[in-house]
Amino acid sequence: MTGENFAVTGQLLGTVVAVQANFYRVQMDQEAGEQRSRGAEEKLNLNALLPHCSSPPLLLCTRRTRLKKIGQQVMVGDRVVVEEPDWAGGRGAIADVLPRQSELDRPAIANVNQILLVFAVADPPLEPYQLSRFLIKAESTGLDVLLCLNKSDLISPQEQQQVSDRLLGWGYQPIFISVKDGINTEQAARYLSNKITVIAGPSGVGKSSLINTLIDSAKLRVGEVSGKLARGRHTTRHIELFELPSGGLLADTPGFNQPDMDCIPEELIHYFPEARKRLAVASCRFSDCLHRDEPECVVRGDWERYEHYLEFLDAAIAHQTQLHQQADPESTMKLKSKSKGKGQSQYEPKLESKKYRRISRKTQLQDLQELYRDEE
Repeated sequence: MTGENFAVTGQLLGTVVAVQANFYRVQMDQEAGEQRSRGAEEKLNLNALLPHCSSPPLLLCTRRTRLKKIGQQVMVGDRVVVEEPDWAGGRGAIADVLPRQSELDRPAIANVNQILLVFAVADPPLEPYQLSRFLIKAESTGLDVLLCLNKSDLISPQEQQQVSDRLLGWGYQPIFISVKDGINTEQAARYLSNKITVIAGPSGVGKSSLINTLIDSAKLRVGEVSGKLARGRHTTRHIELFELPSGGLLADTPGFNQPDMDCIPEELIHYFPEARKRLAVASCRFSDCLHRDEPECVVRGDWERYEHYLEFLDAAIAHQTQLHQQADPESTMKLKSKSKGKGQSQYEPKLESKKYRRISRKTQLQDLQELYRDEE
């Protein structure tokens, strides 16, 4: 059932903008903002309108027990049907969840249209490997990817051009912004209009500052960059959607430094725009080519991020192997992460189950009793 059908039947629709414990904050549609309650015990009169009501209300809702019984999860970004609204108390109950157009698991958010990836060109310095890792994770979602480079006021125009030319070779046209000086922030805002956008990137690059600039009511906590590590400190703790003045919603996500490389190894190559360009005009000899040592491979070559691809491929293969090992209880290998390096890991032999475990006295006594019985 579409949103239009729900509107025709008079049901109240809204968007979940935040989830905390078992409560859901729902931004009601504009039509709901024109309705009023005639008392706590009075049923909602759909024909009663408030002509002076301009902004849609925000309700704190619970989830109907029926949804819990059928295992229906309610996520940030979900379009939901709300029943029994208490406009005065700001309460309601989620009765149904509309079909999702898209769904992300990390972060857990629904109906996203695009990903706004924010990095800094300085303080902390731009790291191609880390940027590439975030780009691959963003590409794996199948959503549009918009790349914003903050703190552009800290580098010269010549350096900006060099960075731009390099990223164009990767297949991306970055937007250089400066939240501090207000450079190109309005241009970035135009790309977000009337869409649900997830903003992501490492800590300390200015994500929260950008949201505060785009949305005055956000007032997110902003952290400073660590002097020793040249990395940002985490300031975002949960997922929340913020309404943009020009329309649309923007989701801030908890910062993380190294996204997991949990994609299928055979699909990894398609997350590199420069590799997709090669595969669009030619094909490898083998359909299951991993583009390493296979003969007549059209991808393997001298493009800049090929070394990144090989490292990510090893990580993706290790992840798949780990999943297979976990599915096999008789596995004799375990995955051990290295303390140093770029999130690399390796497999090591593990002790056989129970072989080196101390036998309990009760078991020893039972074994002795069995031995005596056998001798008798």
